[in-house]
Formats: sequence, structure tokens, C-alpha cells
Amino acid sequence: MVDKAGNLIKRWIPALGISDLSEQVRSTSNSQKKTYTDAELRKKLTPLQYKVTQEGYTEPPFHNEYWDNKEEGIYVDIIDGTPLFSSTDKFDSGTGWPSFTKTIEENFVSEHEDNSHNTTRTEVKTKGSHLGHVFDDGPVEHGGKRYCINSAALKFIPKAQLKAQGYEKYLK
Repeated sequence: MVDKAGNLIKRWIPALGISDLSEQVRSTSNSQKKTYTDAELRKKLTPLQYKVTQEGYTEPPFHNEYWDNKEEGIYVDIIDGTPLFSSTDKFDSGTGWPSFTKTIEENFVSEHEDNSHNTTRTEVKTKGSHLGHVFDDGPVEHGGKRYCINSAALKFIPKAQLKAQGYEKYLK
């Protein structure tokens, strides 16, 4: 029997090989985010946001919302608000797109081989969105990764608004 505090579950967590229950809850919560129909997405997103997130389009460099944003905060998925990147990991790659050295949470994005445009790259996606690509030419002192992300796939949450919008965990 499980009490209201979930004590039976808490006792079995180590036996199941789960070291961090909060990580499992975050992962489950992320996978249970609302899924949208194509019609809902077309209504929710601008035409550019739809092309980028649903059709894998790449927005123009230097002509996008966040390529030179230097404000403190986090970047979340434009569709479901999943936290993706932190301004503390953002750097100027000179490419004209927002670039980051790492994701804010390891399990919130996935990487897939992309053989489009006569080249092999690694595509970065969330559950329902194309975000951009990751390359191995980022700052070596920060792991060597460069997550090159389309602004149209992101929504920026300024540091001053993190708590009010439910992202207080990312206040640093």
C-alpha cells in the first residue's frame, strides 16, 4: 500500500536503479506534454516558426530574433515551453544563429543524423520540433559543442520572469 506521501514508491526507487526521482518526474512530465494537430500548430505558430519546427527549414543568419541577444534568461521550446538552453551557455559563434555550448537539461533534446543538402550533420530536435544542428566546432574549454539553433524554434524567458512563468528552477 502507498500512503499519500508515496512512501512505498520512495523505498523502491533505489531498488529500481533510479537515483534521482526528480529527474524521472521531469522526464515523464516532458514526455506527457500536449501534442498538437497540424491545424493547431499552424494556428499557434507564425509561418516561419511552422516551417522551421515542422519542416526543418533554416532561418536566415543574422536576421533572426535571438542571434545577438545578450540578456540573461533561458530559451524554451516555442511549442510546449520545454526548457532547452541557458544564456549562460550562449556564445557568439559568428554564424548569425543563436549558439550554445550545451543544453539546459540533457534529456529534453535528441540528436539525429541528417543527410540533407549533400552533407551529413547532426540534427537537434525536441519531441515535436526541429531546432537546428549540433557541431563539434564549439569552444574547446566548454566541451567543444556548438548547438546552432533557429530563433524561430525558441521563446526567450528573461531572468526577471523565470519565477513568474514557472521556471524558477533555472534561477542562478
